[in-house]
Amino acid sequence: LAKHPEIKALMKPDYNLIWVVVLMVLAQLTAFYLVKDLDWKWVVFWAYVFGSCISHSMTLAIHEISHNSAFGNCKAIWNRWFGIFANLPLGVPYSISFKRYHMDHHRYLGGDGIDVDIPTNFEGWFFCTRFRKFMWIVLQPFFYAIRPLCINPKPITRLEIINLLAQLSFDVVLYYLWGVKSIFYMLAGSLLGLGLHPISGHFIAEHYMFLKGHETYSYYGPLNLLTFNVGYHNEHHDFPNIPGKSLPLVKKIAAEYYDNLPQYNSWIKVLYDFVMDDTISPYSRMKRQLKGEVKQD
Repeated sequence: LAKHPEIKALMKPDYNLIWVVVLMVLAQLTAFYLVKDLDWKWVVFWAYVFGSCISHSMTLAIHEISHNSAFGNCKAIWNRWFGIFANLPLGVPYSISFKRYHMDHHRYLGGDGIDVDIPTNFEGWFFCTRFRKFMWIVLQPFFYAIRPLCINPKPITRLEIINLLAQLSFDVVLYYLWGVKSIFYMLAGSLLGLGLHPISGHFIAEHYMFLKGHETYSYYGPLNLLTFNVGYHNEHHDFPNIPGKSLPLVKKIAAEYYDNLPQYNSWIKVLYDFVMDDTISPYSRMKRQLKGEVKQD
């Protein structure tokens, strides 16, 4: 910032995010209606080909919203309510809890017992062969859901209860209106999109140490178009209050800080290398013993 103070001008909400999220929700509602009378094979097909992409993209929209990128820091509660709305087509309550744990990830990256992005000792011990690592990728949604309860359980909050009730109400209404195939499409899309899917390469690309001494990596490939530029991950951790839309400008302005860092151009290759490289496993993360006061959301 001392060298490039113009970056401060990028620290403002991205109001276009609001309309993008609304359109994504409407797209999924349309899809819920269209699949209700299809054969099961086509429900599964569209859940993976279309629903999974929208669902994973929506989780990254929720990531943006968790940083108050939709309405700004001065209207933080508006972002929480909007996150609950964005959560609806995913089928499972997620937004409010994600916000709480994700802020810990930024404050205490790699913090032992705090950062639940770090795999458990069991994951590192068991998923150590190529086949097991492949299955770990397939099962990633389950581990991301269960891991916080094992590593850093937190008391449930009022907003989390509201998130749960809103989601259950939406799911019941969806089932009542359009039946089990729409429900299956919604849940299968979320599970498939966060598991064995090209976009899921970002889970591993972001912080797994393929190179010793480098614990955060950026990806500059085309899938950033579907993921709100989450691939610009070094830039994001440097400036978490800058919306994803503006992170390419950060890289352009401060190119001397980012251009020479290790980077990826393919999330699919990241997934392949993770499975096939016997030196890489869920253990390939930087873990820190935190000192001093730890303040969590």
